[in-house]
Amino acid sequence: MPQPQANAGAPPCAPPDFNPRKPKVALPARSCDCHAHILGPAARYAYSPARVYTPPDCLLPDYQHMLKTLGLERAVLVQPSVYGTDDTVMLEAIEAAGDRFRGVAVVNDDISDAELRTLHDAGVRGVRVNIVDVKERKPGTLPLDSLKRLAQRIKPLGWHVEFLMHVDEFPDLDRTFADFPVDIVVGHLGYMGTDKGLDAAGFQALLRLVKSGRCWVKLTGPYRISTTALPHPDVTPFAHALTKTNPERIVWGSDWPHVMAKGAMSNDGDLCDLLSEWIPDAATREQVLVHNPAPLYGFR
Repeated sequence: MPQPQANAGAPPCAPPDFNPRKPKVALPARSCDCHAHILGPAARYAYSPARVYTPPDCLLPDYQHMLKTLGLERAVLVQPSVYGTDDTVMLEAIEAAGDRFRGVAVVNDDISDAELRTLHDAGVRGVRVNIVDVKERKPGTLPLDSLKRLAQRIKPLGWHVEFLMHVDEFPDLDRTFADFPVDIVVGHLGYMGTDKGLDAAGFQALLRLVKSGRCWVKLTGPYRISTTALPHPDVTPFAHALTKTNPERIVWGSDWPHVMAKGAMSNDGDLCDLLSEWIPDAATREQVLVHNPAPLYGFR
């Protein structure tokens, strides 16, 4: 069946390169991709009318082919904004993939404790809060009271809250989350344009929060913050700064299938090769790829 028609507020985005190549440097055993999405099939699962983009089908077999090619044995699926709070696609993919997969869900504020437990039993280990890919965005604001209430409820499960946010909009990020009930995770190296510089108040606040041990950062989506083409050399100093600050609170993810990526679509093998520049030390790369994801996502 044909793909859904994108409306004016939800333009279509390009597919990933479905022919990934092997990375130049082999990844250590039990490496984990900590950020990816499964999308579709669109003929079976409806997208949210509130979405801001319309993706092509990017299915579990395609993703598993990428994982095998890159040498990744574990994965974390993150609920994409196009499905709102309907986590069905993600949960079905986790069930099909087995114990090597975990998930980060999007939930309603009124979700019951029983429903949270069901999600936990299905492999979910965190809640995602996206304040970027929304139609009525309010830069620099967070519904902190409701977030704290939700965090208190997921704390007994050992979950975290993952934020898709631009850290440059939050110069007091470390103080904002100083007494937050659970750890937080921030995607895309803080999702701040590299042209704002390492000294930007929001990025420095992120470093302080990472140093405290209460915040994890995903090295994902360099094309989302870079002002240069692959290999995105302007991203490297940010990856170095984060990893040097607290290597035990850094994880990596492919960001497959790279929805809404601007410019030419990168091959996942090329993106994986950036790890050698971002984390030159092999032992630290193993820390980031293997050991850090285990406690965060409950891998055995």
